[in-house]
Amino acid sequence: MPLVFRLAVESDFPALEAMVIEAFEPITWQKKLDRDFGPLNGRDWRERWSARLANIFKTQIVLVGESAGDLAAMATATLDRAAMLGFIDVLAVGSKFQGQGLGRQMLRAVIEHLKSLGCQFVNLDCLTDNDVGNALYASEGFVEVARHIRWFKKI
Repeated sequence: MPLVFRLAVESDFPALEAMVIEAFEPITWQKKLDRDFGPLNGRDWRERWSARLANIFKTQIVLVGESAGDLAAMATATLDRAAMLGFIDVLAVGSKFQGQGLGRQMLRAVIEHLKSLGCQFVNLDCLTDNDVGNALYASEGFVEVARHIRWFKKI
C-alpha cells in the first residue's frame, strides 16, 4: 500500500515518539548499555530516546508516512547547505506496518524531500547488526564508506 507523505506537526510527536521507541526496541545500542551498565543516572534507554526525540522534533525535518490516515512510518533529516549534504538521522516503521516495504517508501520520500531542498548527497548510519536496515540501504544504492565502533566506559 502506498504511503501518503507530509511534514509532521507538533500534535504528531507523541505518536511518533511511541512508534520510534517501539520500532527501535529490538535494535538500539542504548538497550545494550542498560543491560551492561544499568540505566544511566536512573534514565533507561526509553527515557534517553524520548529526550533525544524531543530535541529532534525541535531541530530536524520530520517527515511522516500515513496509511489510511494512520501514522505508519517516519524519517528525520538535517541539511548541510554548504555541502548540499542531507543527513538522515532516524527512519522508523510502526510495528504493525513492518514487512510491507514501507521503510523503502519512507526512505525514498525523505530523499526526495532533501532533493527538493537542493540536496545532492545523502548520508545515514546503521548499526552493523541491523541486517534489515543494511539490506535496504544497499538495495537503494547506498555505498558503505566507513564503519565505526561505539565505545563506552563508566567513569
